[in-house]
Amino acid sequence: MQATTEQLQQISIFSGLEPEQLADLEPHTVIKNYRRGEIILHESDRLPAKLFSVLSGTIQVKKTASTGKETILRTLSAGELFAAPSLFGNGISPATVVSDRDCQILTVDRAVLLEMIRQNPEVALRILVVMNDRLQHLHNTVHGLASERAIVRLARLIHTSVVEEGTETTTAGLCLRSRLPYYQIARSIGITYEECVRLFKQLQPIVSYHRGGQIVLRDRHKLEEIAAGD
Repeated sequence: MQATTEQLQQISIFSGLEPEQLADLEPHTVIKNYRRGEIILHESDRLPAKLFSVLSGTIQVKKTASTGKETILRTLSAGELFAAPSLFGNGISPATVVSDRDCQILTVDRAVLLEMIRQNPEVALRILVVMNDRLQHLHNTVHGLASERAIVRLARLIHTSVVEEGTETTTAGLCLRSRLPYYQIARSIGITYEECVRLFKQLQPIVSYHRGGQIVLRDRHKLEEIAAGD
């Protein structure tokens, strides 16, 4: 299935462009549907020369160490890009990409995209902003795993979810919109499942964990202090 110009405008690097600027891309796009838990790309896969982006749903980017330990590097939502080496690198997938929720993945042929960039240089600048953000996020992740206490990493993960995904008022209280199960949190911040459970007990006056990964925010100010390392 091909993408429409309206769907292309939902991708971060194309937002703000006029439909006529995107019209030439339409015949060179493909939308694929993935169910939750399906693998979109395997680590070390040879990538086709395409731009990969999330049209709807969310995906997880994961790395597996030689010991078998799996780490979730990032969770990406609608509008975001992934598999950058397919555009500018060696064409090898640096990580495994899995559908976190039912999602749609949109791809655009690289050659057509590069021609569009020649005509609209601002698109290249937007891609550079995305790549810089990814590098900064990777730096922060590595620094955190190496030098920050686990409780700080946990508070920062929750706070980031609050900022990026927002909260909603429910009968349980002020809840994060995104679900964060223990196993996902543990793999994201480099701790064991058991340690994750213990840390939530320490944070109980500030946040509480409920079945299915529902997190209730009780004291946002205190959470921010811990996330800042105070």
